[in-house]
Amino acid sequence: MPVPAATPDGLAVRCTRLLFSPWSRLALLLVLLLSAATTVLLWHPQRLLTGDWPAQLSGPGALVVFALAYGVCTTAFVPRPVLNLAAGALFGSQSGLVAALAGTVLGAGLAFGLGRLLGQEALRPLLRARWLAAADRQLSEHGFRSMLAIRLFPGLPFAATNYAAAVSRMRWSPYLLATALGSLPNTAAYAVAGARASAPTSPAFLLAMGFIAVSGLAALLVAWFKRKALRGR
Repeated sequence: MPVPAATPDGLAVRCTRLLFSPWSRLALLLVLLLSAATTVLLWHPQRLLTGDWPAQLSGPGALVVFALAYGVCTTAFVPRPVLNLAAGALFGSQSGLVAALAGTVLGAGLAFGLGRLLGQEALRPLLRARWLAAADRQLSEHGFRSMLAIRLFPGLPFAATNYAAAVSRMRWSPYLLATALGSLPNTAAYAVAGARASAPTSPAFLLAMGFIAVSGLAALLVAWFKRKALRGR
C-alpha cells in the first residue's frame, strides 16, 4: 500500500514546531549572544573611558542614550566596571550613577527576558547535578534575597548571573528590585572613581577604590562559603 504524501499543511506544522522548539530557540539565543559579543569586541567600549562620546549629546538626552547603550552592552557581556567608570567620567558622580544604575536594571531585564523566552525551556531539564539543582532551588524559592546577595557582593559576571536567573523560576519583580538595590553601592563607588580619576589622591577617589577592594574581597569569601554550602546539600 503506498505511503500517502505529506500535505503542505502537515509540512508547515512540522516546520513551525521545529522552528519554535526549545532547542531552536536556544540556538537563536546563542547566535544572538555570539553576534553581540563579536560586535562589542570590534567596537571597543573601553574607549568611553577616554571621553570618546559624541559632543552633540548632552544634558538629559545624553543620560538616556548612555543608559540604553549601557543596557545593551551588559547584555553582550561588556564588564559593568568599565561602563560604571565611564558613566562617572562622562557625567560626574551623581548623574553618572543615575545613568549607570538605569542601564544596569535595563540590561538585567533584557538578559532575563531573552534567557527566559529563548533558553529556559531547553535548559531546565539539564539541571540534574546536585549543586546546580541546589542553586536553582535557592534562586527559585528565595529570589529576592539570593539576587540581592549576588548584586551586593560582586564577583560573578553580571551577564552570566542574569541568564542563570532566567533559567530559574524567579519572578520578575523581586529580580529587578534586588538588582536595583543590590547594585547601588558598587555602582556608586565606580561612578565616583570615574568622576575623580583625574585626582587619584583625593579622599573621594581613595574611599571609592577602598570600597571596591573591600567589596571584592568580601565577594570572594562569600562565594567560597556558599560553594561549600551548596556542595554539602
